[in-house]
Amino acid sequence: MRSRTANWFECKIRYEKVMEDGLQKKVNESYVVDALSFSEAEERIIEEMSSYISGEFDVADIKKAAYKEIFFDDSDMADKWYKAKIQFITIDEKTEKEKRSSVTYLVQAGSFNGAVKNIDEVMGGTMIDYVIASVAETTLMDVFEYKKSDKKDDKPEYEQ
Repeated sequence: MRSRTANWFECKIRYEKVMEDGLQKKVNESYVVDALSFSEAEERIIEEMSSYISGEFDVADIKKAAYKEIFFDDSDMADKWYKAKIQFITIDEKTEKEKRSSVTYLVQAGSFNGAVKNIDEVMGGTMIDYVIASVAETTLMDVFEYKKSDKKDDKPEYEQ
């Protein structure tokens, strides 16, 4: 189990998919990419999807994701993505009242119970009290993390 904080963008791709019965159907699929801007997110999703989709496809929508951190599960059974709302509990020192602040995470797991287990595994290592307010399965197909270039001579322009 690992977690990654970044600027995440949700991208919707529209293309014609060949279904199991052999017919072609227009489908919309959602993906998440790690990018610094909307234009970089579009470039990255086109680059990633061009190796999976033969033929034309459109980037139908790009929006900033509501979460900053994603919990990745590297097991083969973890093929679904869950949006989890977690409330952190703090005590206000002046009023001595409980204060809750909500944070949204994206969690990879094979089942609902697996998502809750993965949240507890990552959050269990923290000192802050928390409550899992909600966990819901998403329609996301995959998450593409930023990968550094494999070039050995990858130098900034000013050094070349």
